[in-house]
Amino acid sequence: MNDNIRNIEDRLNDIIRKNEDSVKGYEKAVENTTELGLQSYFRNKARERRIFLEELKSVAPALNTRDEIDGSTLGALHRTWMDIKAFFSGDDEEAMLEEAIRGDNAAIDEYNEVLVDVRLPSEAAAVIRRQRDRLKEDLHRIKTLEDLR
Repeated sequence: MNDNIRNIEDRLNDIIRKNEDSVKGYEKAVENTTELGLQSYFRNKARERRIFLEELKSVAPALNTRDEIDGSTLGALHRTWMDIKAFFSGDDEEAMLEEAIRGDNAAIDEYNEVLVDVRLPSEAAAVIRRQRDRLKEDLHRIKTLEDLR
């Protein structure tokens, strides 16, 4: 197999796994939050990431055809960290929001790396660019709301 094709497959699979981790992370944040508005926000983010997964899988159908969301070992460790942080934090909502922001910043960085480092098919690049831009817009919006608190 061509090394470039293998690299594309590996990087797309990385982004797919990160989005699986995000879905599970946002669902975990809903469990660790009591504020209804924030629960709604996290549910919407989990739903958005499920859509991201569908879009990514549609541009790379041979890479990952399973329907269940597994995520990675590192993602599972991060969700455990979220539980611990929520348990010891005096402000569960703030802690979960900080983790969501941190996770979205990391996702944007990974999307940027893939867009720069990998010679993607144009359709895959367009999906990744659109998702990255959506994450940036949402981060800007949530940081603005956080500043208003």
